[in-house]
Amino acid sequence: MAVGQCCPQVVFITNTFPSGSRDYRGPLSGTVVRPRGMIAQTRNVWNDTSKPHCKPPAPSPPNDCKDIIRPDVPDNQTKHKAYLWCKEFLHGAWKSIDEDDFQISIIRGGLSNKLFLCALPEKQPSIGDEPRNVLLRLYGQILQMSCNKGDSRQSNTENDFQGADAMVLESVMFAILAERELGPKLYGIFPQGRLEQFVPSRKLSTDELSVPGIFAEIAEKIARFHGMRMPFNKEPKWLFGTMEKYMDQVLQLTFTREHHLRNFSRLLSYNLPQEMDSLKCLLESTPSPVVFCHNDLQEGNILLLSGRENTDRQRLMLIDFEYSSYSYRGFDFGNFFCEWTYDYTYDKFPFFITNTKNYPTKAQQMHFFQSYLLESHAGFENLSEEDQLKLKEDMLVEVNRFALASHFFWGLWSIIQAKISTIEFGYMEYAMARFDAYFELKKKLMV
Repeated sequence: MAVGQCCPQVVFITNTFPSGSRDYRGPLSGTVVRPRGMIAQTRNVWNDTSKPHCKPPAPSPPNDCKDIIRPDVPDNQTKHKAYLWCKEFLHGAWKSIDEDDFQISIIRGGLSNKLFLCALPEKQPSIGDEPRNVLLRLYGQILQMSCNKGDSRQSNTENDFQGADAMVLESVMFAILAERELGPKLYGIFPQGRLEQFVPSRKLSTDELSVPGIFAEIAEKIARFHGMRMPFNKEPKWLFGTMEKYMDQVLQLTFTREHHLRNFSRLLSYNLPQEMDSLKCLLESTPSPVVFCHNDLQEGNILLLSGRENTDRQRLMLIDFEYSSYSYRGFDFGNFFCEWTYDYTYDKFPFFITNTKNYPTKAQQMHFFQSYLLESHAGFENLSEEDQLKLKEDMLVEVNRFALASHFFWGLWSIIQAKISTIEFGYMEYAMARFDAYFELKKKLMV
């Protein structure tokens, strides 16, 4: 960004849901960064050609977001800690590497965690089967709250203990998935984060989520994920348990910057606690199986494996399981569909673009459900066409109601991140975008 150049506003491209699939424009250049009602009523919301809802112009960005520079290398303190972790937890040549030769670079990845690529120098010969590249993940401050599934009315001490337990559980989950070859290997774990296998790959772009062959394989991957038996609490407490904690945090927040204060006041004017109660009642009346959910399905958490780009199957790997738990199937699907509308590769503040016309059409959703059910339901292919259609129509209602929960969940999450995160991202702008989308979808679904 040029010196003195003002940060652009959030770019909103609004439209009604299209009746046809999007044109595939291929992967975007640059680094990918990371976050339901009765449909058959008086009109088909998926093919609605009425005038789109017009969003108000985004507020002017704050002056202190000008000239934001995203460095390619971490600060010296982080580099030193990373060096020690690699030397202590890894084997082979990592044990004898000099700190001056240690290589580390920032990976533009999660909006919850900080990611780094650590590597042995080319001149350093391998001693055994040690990895030459590893991924260092440093946990974000919100992880403890996000995984805490107990009563929202707890003391800080109780929350701290449960937060620590949650990080242990998340690492156990990561290790189990690695053993089942459903995720990267785990090389080391410590209180601040962990060392993971660096998988030669790239993350999907937002555009690629709508490519039929890709989203069909994603549906199959999710079906296998949902079918796993994991040694965790199988009561579906995670979704609203976490949202209640987020809500408690949000209601205690204060902002001093005029830009944040103005947007925060607008969000509070929506009476979010009452709105969340209404959403909870809606979803409690919506049948949705309890399965082991990923809970953060988006393009940044799906890898396209190197060397398999041109194959038809086994091209993809799911990653980032920090929000995973037993929960409602509809949330995983609804969240995934919402992510079709957010592009996190925008390289200027607020570092994302909202494009609501990219929400999957009814035809795309039905195709996705078909792929999922073929993988998850034994004998689905032997059902009559009428019975297959009934299952998919039921899922259409289920999933699009739970898409509301996705907007609400990540909206609350982003308000908190606006206060505590050190990652360069327009979190308050993202919260506004998610709640705008929530109320727009609620209106379309007429719930």
